[in-house]
Amino acid sequence: MSFKDAETKPLRPDMIREFDLAALVDEVEKLQDAQFRLKFRAATEDVTGDNPLKFRILRRNIARINTIIAEKSQA
Repeated sequence: MSFKDAETKPLRPDMIREFDLAALVDEVEKLQDAQFRLKFRAATEDVTGDNPLKFRILRRNIARINTIIAEKSQA
């Protein structure tokens, strides 16, 4: 299992739960970096040609992973 399409496709919560806490934290950092780069590119050029839903997908995947991190840290 890997997060290879996390920047372009929605992640399923059951798939996210299979990973350990350290891998989830690393993936959140990668996705936040990708989100920053996408926002920066959007400010300087037109990125809607690629996939206009990339912003939403990134934001929601980050939220999904953060939710699972919170669940795992409580247990």
